[in-house]
Amino acid sequence: MKNRERSHSIETMKRADISNQVLLKLDNITIRVRDKLILCDTTWQIKKNQHWAVLGPNGSGKTSLVRVLTGEVPVVKGSIIRSNPESAPDSIGYVSLELHQQVIAREEDRDEARFFSGKVDNFTKAGHVILAANPKIDAQQPDFARVTRLLGIGHLLDRGIRFLSTGEMRKILIARALMKSPELLILDEPFEGLDRHSRELLTKTIIDLMNQQITIILVTHRFEEIIPDISHFLCLKDCSVFLQGSRDEVLTRKNMSCLYDKQAVSFFLPGSEDNREPPKKDRPSVIVEFRNTTVKYGGLLVLDNLNWRMKRGENWAIVGPNGSGKSTLLSLIIGDNPQAYANEIHLFGKRRGTGESIWEIKKRVGLVSSELQVNYRKRMRVYDVVLSGFHDSIGLYRTSSNEQHRVAQHWMKVLDITDKANLWFDQLSYGQKRMVLLARSMVKLPPLLVLDEPCQGLDLSNRTTVLDIVDYIGRETETDILYVTHYQDEIPPCVTNVLRLEKPQQPVLE
Repeated sequence: MKNRERSHSIETMKRADISNQVLLKLDNITIRVRDKLILCDTTWQIKKNQHWAVLGPNGSGKTSLVRVLTGEVPVVKGSIIRSNPESAPDSIGYVSLELHQQVIAREEDRDEARFFSGKVDNFTKAGHVILAANPKIDAQQPDFARVTRLLGIGHLLDRGIRFLSTGEMRKILIARALMKSPELLILDEPFEGLDRHSRELLTKTIIDLMNQQITIILVTHRFEEIIPDISHFLCLKDCSVFLQGSRDEVLTRKNMSCLYDKQAVSFFLPGSEDNREPPKKDRPSVIVEFRNTTVKYGGLLVLDNLNWRMKRGENWAIVGPNGSGKSTLLSLIIGDNPQAYANEIHLFGKRRGTGESIWEIKKRVGLVSSELQVNYRKRMRVYDVVLSGFHDSIGLYRTSSNEQHRVAQHWMKVLDITDKANLWFDQLSYGQKRMVLLARSMVKLPPLLVLDEPCQGLDLSNRTTVLDIVDYIGRETETDILYVTHYQDEIPPCVTNVLRLEKPQQPVLE
């Protein structure tokens, strides 16, 4: 009872614990998130030479828990006991999807106008982001060379972070974490946004780090990404510990079925008379067309003489390794890349730059992407974020009709996020935000739905729900789909064509 009654603190590990090589212990902690107490009376002990995976559905408290270890989330009850509290900030490395967002958001906040200057050298370079983690190390030292060689990122160091793909940026953040030579490295969804080769390389890298006596904590939603050397598991459900123990004790079919027991959501697609697009027969026969499209940033060639056409009634998947130009291609379509005007690109039968406004383009395109999630930083209620999809705005500045309210409520029910309607969007977990943005993209049933890694950050149940819904949209509605993924098994059955981008950017149509 004494442990439960004392206030939260960081204590020096007892000598007996040191002899047992305990790195860190959470002793009956409770934390507060959004005025709610979660992870009540949680006890978790991490020993040296143990490697842990943290599992659980979206919103179960996984990221909040690992942020307790880094000191970013304070406890309101209980104790965090460390083997060496003096070095606590430097002894833990942390990489997450949220950290990726924060780095990009800070870069944008420095000077948004730089994006339109065309001067790549004005951007923060990847090498500077890595070195910022440890002022004692510079680019000439062996530790820097070792880490960049380990991750295969030497060619990215002089590139502005605005021009890195999601997967490339993930590697940069891992390198940044390793600059602190941490005892404990927390990797929160590290494989999201990486192509298969990069995932294999990262797996080997993590195993190498384990062999170098770095303790790994892996947070993931995908069982296939659980590294074989992971020895222990901590499972969270409903913001409390569901189960913890060794691999053999925890990782059983019965336990995992109980952990992810969400029921499938049946759905139908509502119409909206005041937002419905005309039938396909009244639309142009070609939705998107690129003619000899080339995109360069400074001396960096991203797309080289791309010719591609997406016709009405087709659903396309875009695949390819990190850095092959997938994100750039999407930015040309949705109107966010000024180089669209330097190329011959046709959308819905009109050439870009012949008088259409960016809002006319956005009205006909629904979008879910990591970049949208990074940019959607306004403090808004979840329900208003979903309604903003009718107006293609980041923020809600118009009064919504009764029909729009009905459709928004329906999509929130379909995606099982109705209970989050009145929560603040910026306080949701990464996966929960992704579900909200999916509802936002779907409310208007646009002629073209662009989904850039839509399952990123989603647990198994939510991935199944999303893929079922996307497949239904692609098969049964007037909406055509452009789907980007690194996971072959996540390409929905409705996809009829594949555009494969390679490095150098030589597209192959399948």
